[in-house]
Amino acid sequence: MNDVAPAPADFVEIPVLDLARADAGPQAERALAAELRQAAIDVGFFYIVGHGVPQSVVDDAFAIAGKFFAWPLERKQTVAVDQRHRGFLSVGGAKMSDKAKPDLKESFLFGMDLPLSDPDVIAGKPLMGPNQWPADLPDMQAIVDRYAAAVRACGNRLLRLFAIALDPPADYFVPLFAKPLARGSLLYYPPQPPAMGPDQYGVSAHTDYGALTFVCQGEIGGLQVRNRAGQWVEAPPLPGSFVANIGDLMARWTNDVFVSTPHRVVNKSGRERYSIAYFFDPYIDAVIEAIPSCVPAGTPTRYPRTTCGEHILGRFKDAFAYRKDRLTA
Repeated sequence: MNDVAPAPADFVEIPVLDLARADAGPQAERALAAELRQAAIDVGFFYIVGHGVPQSVVDDAFAIAGKFFAWPLERKQTVAVDQRHRGFLSVGGAKMSDKAKPDLKESFLFGMDLPLSDPDVIAGKPLMGPNQWPADLPDMQAIVDRYAAAVRACGNRLLRLFAIALDPPADYFVPLFAKPLARGSLLYYPPQPPAMGPDQYGVSAHTDYGALTFVCQGEIGGLQVRNRAGQWVEAPPLPGSFVANIGDLMARWTNDVFVSTPHRVVNKSGRERYSIAYFFDPYIDAVIEAIPSCVPAGTPTRYPRTTCGEHILGRFKDAFAYRKDRLTA
């Protein structure tokens, strides 16, 4: 692979990658890694199929999300979001852009379910610990845990392809993601009345904070990705797929060889919209510095060294109202 990325091309559609092709042998795996690299350079977004996540696991997760979000607000608030970023976040609780209105969505947030006896939890490391689960939905924990485990397995497959594409050893990312700072969100977007105006979004324009994001869309579209010409490109639901995208942390890790592309959600369908987002980031203390093959000879790196936790927490305090409130208190 070349050390210097080619000039990014503009895009008018989101590419589709079949991960099952990698199972055909080393040559096929390298060819898929090259396509993934180009998608990460040119677009920062791509659909993945052949990902290995059973459809039944996806269907169960959407079904339990529908049951939870159908509850009255007071009932959902019994598992209101806590300091570990786990639980229910109501409309107005997130704002992805300082200049935008609060997002028109509800979220149920979960992460790696770690016991209070875990050494990192005992040490008080942020965003790590047990999840919250509503007592009236006894199946929810097992369903969401199965979904999260399946998506993490898919994430590890992609990380291997990224390593092949970027030239470090194929297992480069493995120890860094052995205990990932992985977080997920069941998402509900209510119908958006036209009276709210054109500047109201389900999620306003933003880039994701971390390494990789996996979004599984329901039947209703609304996800849009901005190309370099400033045009919003639709990313409609594709049955059996995930939409994956590069986050700011991965862009930083690759010295901006891979791009973290702005995107938003606009639900003008007149119907309820559901999706599930999963944010796959490395261990909280993982050191993030430019991968050598992404730095042209004789040039400095674009970003100083940081850690995953420092980067993610720095972004969280600006986006979530409950964290601002607690910092003020």
